Amino acid sequence: MNQQQQSENEYIQQRRQHLQAIKEAGINPFPVKFDYDITAEQIKDIFEKYDKEELESLEKHVKTCGRIMSKRMQGRACFMHISYGKTKLQLYIRQDKVGKPAYKLLKKIEVGDFIGFTGTLFRTRTEELTVMVEDYTFLSKAIRPMPEKWHGLKDKELRYRMRYLDLLSNDEVRQTFILRSALISETRKFFEMKEYMEVETPMMQLIPGGAAAKPFITHHNALDLDLYLRIAPELFLKRLIVGGFPRVFEINRNFRNEGVDTQHNPEFTMVEFYEAYADLRDMMTITEELFTQLCDNVLKTRKVKYGDKSLSFETPFRRLTMREAIAEYGGIPREKLDAIETLLPEAKKLEIEDAEKMSYGKLLSEVFETVAEEKLIQPTFITEYPIEVSPLTKSIPEDDRFVDRFELFIAGMELANAYSELNDPEEQLRRFQMQISEREKGDDEAQMMDRDFLTAMEHGMPPTGGQGIGIDRLVMVLTNSQSIRDVILFPYMRPRKDED
Repeated sequence: MNQQQQSENEYIQQRRQHLQAIKEAGINPFPVKFDYDITAEQIKDIFEKYDKEELESLEKHVKTCGRIMSKRMQGRACFMHISYGKTKLQLYIRQDKVGKPAYKLLKKIEVGDFIGFTGTLFRTRTEELTVMVEDYTFLSKAIRPMPEKWHGLKDKELRYRMRYLDLLSNDEVRQTFILRSALISETRKFFEMKEYMEVETPMMQLIPGGAAAKPFITHHNALDLDLYLRIAPELFLKRLIVGGFPRVFEINRNFRNEGVDTQHNPEFTMVEFYEAYADLRDMMTITEELFTQLCDNVLKTRKVKYGDKSLSFETPFRRLTMREAIAEYGGIPREKLDAIETLLPEAKKLEIEDAEKMSYGKLLSEVFETVAEEKLIQPTFITEYPIEVSPLTKSIPEDDRFVDRFELFIAGMELANAYSELNDPEEQLRRFQMQISEREKGDDEAQMMDRDFLTAMEHGMPPTGGQGIGIDRLVMVLTNSQSIRDVILFPYMRPRKDED
């Protein structure tokens, strides 16, 4: 046992002794509830504007509660700060006000514990808004110390594993998740304002579809069926378009059995939406409107700092085809990007693995990811994706090797993916068959045949535009967070040896 662990264990033992002393004083250390009439946040919002004389004349009596964040005893007087959510409030406790037994018990009450109290508002000599406590109630004992007491919770991995302590000790982290909540709320308001209907679709599916990804597999015992956690809600949302809902959206959880890095977590959040009688250009407009509304209403600015970059969300966003982006950022002549014969030598120069085994469209996508993706810093729509990597998208009439699809890139990350949705059931069948062929060749991320979805399309699906936007990456960009783990409250972590 190292010195830090020994110190922590001694501290915990002392707290257990204090807990026992509180019980022996006839106090329930974990009461059921506390009836307060105002929060610390409301106190600050309402009374911070009052000066010392105004508070004295007001004689405002309050009853509130919170967690003790600091404590300083000075003879027969004690100063504390309590927190309620993001707000801290100072308390002043005097022996002659609360009585000698209650004041003596304060020695057993520590930082991290919860108390409720009544008292009168006033300002100290330093003008801090404070409650003169007349009575207090013990509400809960913290057995373990607050993080700053022993290591400050600076270790990144430990912060992700013990997010509750991270939130207690790092205000910047708290603000990130407050902002995340506000961004999701504003996203919901945006789609409701556009008269989209919010829906819920299955998270366990017989056939995983809507994206190229490996699914997680589970089993339903009663029906003796293997099921998949959804990789995307797309095919069910399109069924709702067939069913007559013209605009639908879902803020959803998806699951993909893939690697973990700064941009990927096996469980993640998206907003996915579909609009009948719309196409890719409409999806671009909606995307620009959504991002500017988030910036205007939540961030209050369209200029955002991300790492050492300054991002601008002024519209319109830049538009490039995939081949234009490769030529611009990869330095490959545009005329070499139109056929496998001229593209393959360039791909080999880039040392793309198994390049000679890939189709033209798959290889073009690999070249784009290699030379251009991370260089797309300002918001940029990349269009004209190869048909091989877009099995659910309408072809471009001028060249049926490409489809009417965009991905939105910001700060080198893909944040959104949109289509003019394929609504021809016979063409969709052919695309599924292409995907099955790719699976047979070893591509376990290729999509499976979904015959029920084909049946739905055969009942008639209107022209439709659809899109998915990654909420986690969006929050990363808008909060200047360099890892997806910084914006997910409880990111996936490999178990520690002592947790196995």
